[in-house]
Amino acid sequence: MRITELSLVPIYLGHRPGLFEFLGARLAAIFDAPVHVHHPWFDPERSFDPDRSQYNSTRLLTSLLAHPPAEDGAKILGVTGVDLFVPVLTYVFGEAELGGRAAVVSLHRLCPEDYGLPPDPVLLGERLLKEAVHELGHTLGLTHCQDSTCVMHPTTYAEEIDLKSAAFCPACRDPAGLGRGHRSAGQPPPEPSPAGPSPARSPLPFART
Repeated sequence: MRITELSLVPIYLGHRPGLFEFLGARLAAIFDAPVHVHHPWFDPERSFDPDRSQYNSTRLLTSLLAHPPAEDGAKILGVTGVDLFVPVLTYVFGEAELGGRAAVVSLHRLCPEDYGLPPDPVLLGERLLKEAVHELGHTLGLTHCQDSTCVMHPTTYAEEIDLKSAAFCPACRDPAGLGRGHRSAGQPPPEPSPAGPSPARSPLPFART
């Protein structure tokens, strides 16, 4: 089933002029669906683990799923600036309810400056877009893809994200309900610029990246 509506939820995103608006505009074009911004209806601090000084992505995802569904095909994407983890991994870029309604992505480990490089808003925007599309792909029921250029290809390090595109390969595109006519996200995004304001079910398995 295709995405019919997408709600973006900023969570401790910090001051990133234009980045959130850029992400919303690109996701609206890729999935051909309206994108709306909603502020958190829960306390993100409940996901904080003081022993690890990180935020538990599964707890954040559970909080996002507590929002009543708007309609079939409506998805929720939390976008955060904090470091995410699951107990069995040191960190994750994001997590999603496989075939479900919600996902969360973090830009914490996507910033070039965290690796001793100069800030690069274009590279950060491209990495965040790819991870957002990847996690939303999981909500559409897609699992990891062996095609190294497909957005559903798994990555462990930020540099690996740069090697794949932001587009679904043909094998993933049709199951995602996008078909051959969906708008490609493979081209590099423009540099983000300051902008004004942007516009009960059974538990399902979670997919981590």
